[in-house]
Amino acid sequence: MGTRLVAIACVLLAGTAAVVLAAAPERTGSHAAGFSPETVTVAPAAFEHVRPGEYLHASGRPTRAPRIHVTARNPVEIMRYQVTLGEYARCVDAGACKPADGRGPMDAPVTGVSHIDAAAYAAWMSKATDETWRLPTDEEWAQAAAEKFVPDVEPAEEDPDNPARAWLSSYSREAALGRKADPVAKPKGTFGTNSNGVSDLAGNVWEWTSTCYVRVTLADDEGSVSEVENCGVHVVEGFHRTYMSNFIRDGKSGGCAVGLPPDNLGFRLVREQPGFLGRLKASLGRS
Repeated sequence: MGTRLVAIACVLLAGTAAVVLAAAPERTGSHAAGFSPETVTVAPAAFEHVRPGEYLHASGRPTRAPRIHVTARNPVEIMRYQVTLGEYARCVDAGACKPADGRGPMDAPVTGVSHIDAAAYAAWMSKATDETWRLPTDEEWAQAAAEKFVPDVEPAEEDPDNPARAWLSSYSREAALGRKADPVAKPKGTFGTNSNGVSDLAGNVWEWTSTCYVRVTLADDEGSVSEVENCGVHVVEGFHRTYMSNFIRDGKSGGCAVGLPPDNLGFRLVREQPGFLGRLKASLGRS
């Protein structure tokens, strides 16, 4: 009887610890491994979202992406700043990452990295910290970006018989928005903080996500007729959303669907919220 009561008490205490840990708004990484990336926990939210990808009518002519209502039921713990050159250099020194093409001060965002490079860094960091770090999805990035999120540059002029007119008008519209080439990555904090406390969103560094490029054919009622996913190309978020081949390190070298090419390619990561057993393990490790 006494053993059973002790077991029940342990379960209750573990549940309490889990609630306390889950309620923490922000935290730092594993100090034992030498990491302390500052993170922000973005609360669950409901928002309108323009779906990423290329959308066509059944006739084959391009059309605008559908706008959907997203209800994000889980919080997202995301790095407050983009991964810096100094942080990325640790992965290079460990032999787990290829050197970045971008140059600059060590506290500036790392640039000149492909999706492959970003995924390698996430895998290395996860192993080094005994935590799970990964690239955010398109919807998670939008949830964290809030008012800073900008979807694809939609054309100002469309011609069903001439898709090139829409593409050219996208370039013109982006230029009219005042975007100019800005090839040097700015120090972290340059582009301010949004309403969620996340910094440097929609600045001059575009960020890789884990969402694959998709090509969708729509029926007249905007229902999906066919959907082809291409995970050799991923969604990139920044001043606006675009799509880049996984091996591209410099947006100006090609791979951009529409609009002016990204100035710099970098990334930030999200940390997976641990499940019950993970929270219990962390709690026991601190006791």
